[in-house]
Amino acid sequence: MRVSELAVTFGCDVIGDPDTEVTHVATLQNAGEGALSFLSNPHYRQYLSTTGAAAVVVAEEFANDVPGCAIIAKDPYVTYARMAAALYPAPRMQGGVHPSASVAEDAFVDPTASIGANVVIDAGVYVDAGVVCGAGTFIGAGSRIGADCILEPNVTIMADVHIGVRGLVHAGAVIGTDGFGIARTPEAWIKVPQVGGVRIGDDVEIGACTSIDRGAIEHTRIGAGVKLDNQIQIGHNTVIGDHTVMAGMVGIAGSTTIGKNCVFGGNSGTSGHLSIADNVVITARCTVTSDIEQAGTYGGVFPHEEFRQYQRNLARYRQLDKLARRLAALEKKIR
Repeated sequence: MRVSELAVTFGCDVIGDPDTEVTHVATLQNAGEGALSFLSNPHYRQYLSTTGAAAVVVAEEFANDVPGCAIIAKDPYVTYARMAAALYPAPRMQGGVHPSASVAEDAFVDPTASIGANVVIDAGVYVDAGVVCGAGTFIGAGSRIGADCILEPNVTIMADVHIGVRGLVHAGAVIGTDGFGIARTPEAWIKVPQVGGVRIGDDVEIGACTSIDRGAIEHTRIGAGVKLDNQIQIGHNTVIGDHTVMAGMVGIAGSTTIGKNCVFGGNSGTSGHLSIADNVVITARCTVTSDIEQAGTYGGVFPHEEFRQYQRNLARYRQLDKLARRLAALEKKIR
């Protein structure tokens, strides 16, 4: 594409030759002829003046440092993401059902959907227009897959799972399996039936090997625009608000309610049966053990230790600021 096309499409100004052509994307330090790159993190500014990129998406303050063509954007990273999507459009799949696929007689598959090899579609399933089901995918009874969803190979969708439009589920993800519902008797643990389903909103992305449990009684719910990284565990009856994002290896215990526009860093998690407000950021490896009622950023990591000692240390940790102020006051008084 020509830089002029990208600039008009995404509302950017250009410094340099607008007829410059870009064919692929690359990092600033490794870019060569025909490459489109970007600068959003000042840490990489050192590579800007020497980059071989044909065009670079930058904020206006850095435009004069670009040796080639500068594409000026208010938010370079977001603009770059949209331009990269234009350069790398998703392949259009031909509608149809592979001969090796198994589709129940009472299932509905839109003629424009693409059903890959060895896909199994169970009774009462509804597959809407433009859906792509990768090889080896399973869709359980009564589930509904919204228009233009992509299920990559070997995705498992159990019974009574509804996914909104334009969803993307990466390979190996499992949605709608039983949650960890068990009850203790004097002799053993017994299973509690998990009879709820899973309801997933529009424009949700679910990472590879992520698991989302079905509800124990009511549904597990994932809001619109939620983005889940790889290897995440979402417990039964969890509710996740719109546009919340979670990095890899996050673990959310059952019956947790998470607000809108939250961010969970990698390997963070929650205890069960708690509530987290909108616009909360949980830093990497932090474990939330009680309700969070106010927006903000929360973190904290303790090494492993005996639990009673941990409880005592945690209580003292929460008093550190108060103790520091008392100590400063005493020192001042002594002086």
